[in-house]
Amino acid sequence: MGERILEMENITVQFPGVLALDGVHFEAYRGEVNVLLGENGAGKSTIMKVLAGVNTGYTGTVRYKGEEIVCKSIHEQMGRGISIIFQETNLLGNLTVAENIFLGAYCTRKGGGVDWKRMNAGARRLLDSIGSDIPERAPVSSLSVGQAQMVEIAKALRTQADILIMDEPTSALTEKEVEGLFHIIAQLKAAGVAIVYITHRLKEILEIGDRLTVLRDGKSIKSLPVKGLTVDDMVELMVGRDVSEQFPRIPCTPGGAVLEVRGLTRAGVLHEVSFEARAGEIVCFYGLMGAGRTELMRAIFGADKYDGGQVLVDGKPVPARGCRAAKDAGIALLTEDRKRQGLILGDAVGRNIALTNLGGVMNRFGLSAKKEAAVCGALAQSVRVKTPSLRQPVGLLSGGNQQKVVIAKWLNTASRVVIFDEPTRGIDVGAKVEIYKIMNELKRQGKAVVMVSSELVEAIGMCDRMYVMHDGRITAQFDSPEGLTEEAIMKAAVATA
Repeated sequence: MGERILEMENITVQFPGVLALDGVHFEAYRGEVNVLLGENGAGKSTIMKVLAGVNTGYTGTVRYKGEEIVCKSIHEQMGRGISIIFQETNLLGNLTVAENIFLGAYCTRKGGGVDWKRMNAGARRLLDSIGSDIPERAPVSSLSVGQAQMVEIAKALRTQADILIMDEPTSALTEKEVEGLFHIIAQLKAAGVAIVYITHRLKEILEIGDRLTVLRDGKSIKSLPVKGLTVDDMVELMVGRDVSEQFPRIPCTPGGAVLEVRGLTRAGVLHEVSFEARAGEIVCFYGLMGAGRTELMRAIFGADKYDGGQVLVDGKPVPARGCRAAKDAGIALLTEDRKRQGLILGDAVGRNIALTNLGGVMNRFGLSAKKEAAVCGALAQSVRVKTPSLRQPVGLLSGGNQQKVVIAKWLNTASRVVIFDEPTRGIDVGAKVEIYKIMNELKRQGKAVVMVSSELVEAIGMCDRMYVMHDGRITAQFDSPEGLTEEAIMKAAVATA
């Protein structure tokens, strides 16, 4: 254990109707990775936002490098050497990658003006250092979620921080990018940087963690060395109970095809993709980053145009006229980026749930608060959304509860096909099991459930059938979970014989 660089004592944060942190204690040491562990809503991101200067309405004491400080702003904390990589990217889409990396610290010429050559070269060096081939001059609006996360990491490394906070940094990264990040973390540790790491991927903790700090319901539970712990130990510490059945798949006798996709093609993206999803089954799509899984789901839902092929629901062609036509045909899509594409963060929980079926909460005078409370309240309760009230802004909920709001929103329709694109990204073990149980219930109701997942163990654990994609094509089909192996799936994912 190196020198203690940070001590946070009795940190308390109160949000409207929620005690987010209740007397939490946290420490960080130079050259050490301290992993913050807890379920969604445990307070992990909240206490790190206090340290980063984002949540300024706190009580308690923060000591940094032996001196008591007040965390007033993110700019002031960065000046002290405390940087944060947020779970959700905070980049400006109209600027280039280099401009975002050097935002607020542009390289300038002696005579004035921006030294673009030096700034682009600096961005290139930072991107190369984390093994990223993202063009430094590319507009951020053109990047995928994973690429944007790599830009956030490069941006944080530019500040040469003494404490670097990483909130779910690998949630959208490829395996190669994760390896590069872990290599950078090892280098930062060797240089004496204190790393605070938040993740729900428990195997990552065993690989890079030195110390584990557990929060539960906004309170400190335990701080202990990672060495000697098992995944089961961490699950029990996190949820306070034994989660024995991680993937609660239920047996199924599927009915006829509900969703049929025939020869779907989009130039340079999808190549004559055909598959079906039957009533009462969960069909999983697996593939590496860039395989075309999300692009396929967006095309099916009408969010992206396609050049050829056909989508049918219950044998009837779905007109290629956008999302409304797909929704009217009985297709629901829970997007991979719930914050940007699935929710209106500043609006209330109830209003978000009502959005997909406003007609159901209206009377002849317009929106009915009484109807909205009854309909949306029942839906929120059915998926166990934890919220002080339906009037709570959905942006104040934890990631897991936000995902449940997205699910409730689509349960507010008469969907026959429910597509889950990365439904458990950034969600803890306990919340994942609840999401899986909701998927099982949809399966019992005879709906066709399509699940896209980057977690191979999850895909194997929940699928009734599986399709594997590579380079916009289906390269393998597995008609039963029995006998499925990671090796066979990965061969198909990289398109090897």
